[in-house]
Amino acid sequence: LITSVAFSPDGTRIVTGSWDKTARIWDVETGSERHVLKGHSSMIVSATYSPDGSRIVTGSADKTARIWDVETGAKLHVLKWHSKGISSVAFSPDGKRLASGSFDRSIRLWDVARGTETKRLTGHRFRVWAVAFGPRGQRLVSGGNDHTVRLWDVNTGRELHRLAGHSGAVHGVAFS
Repeated sequence: LITSVAFSPDGTRIVTGSWDKTARIWDVETGSERHVLKGHSSMIVSATYSPDGSRIVTGSADKTARIWDVETGAKLHVLKWHSKGISSVAFSPDGKRLASGSFDRSIRLWDVARGTETKRLTGHRFRVWAVAFGPRGQRLVSGGNDHTVRLWDVNTGRELHRLAGHSGAVHGVAFS
């Protein structure tokens, strides 16, 4: 079962994440498989490209996110401070930060170059299903099983707004 699909920024490649614990990079023009990214011990739930297309991040039910080099398929970093599976991953617009949302009710911010955690955002009462950076990279939006959408200041880690009113879990979020 394919759980995640994303185009590269230039539209020449696709990354897919799967229950088979792999992510695969595909050539759009030929349909050929470029790389198989292996290393997760459970299904991949989320996969996406960095804004410059040079990196991929995968988030898995194995509680880790992994950063990969697109050209070589090499694993660059394993990010592993969540206590439960990761449901969503997103790069900041400049590609320097990464956000991961988890079933452990937290969002973690990471330094992409170092592979280190920089902040932990808490406030959701249940699973965090979705995360997305704002267009300038200073804000993050999250959606969760607690029926809320939350807006965060990335630099301070402070929750700016809690948007309540949905009658069910929020599985997707995006900025205009």
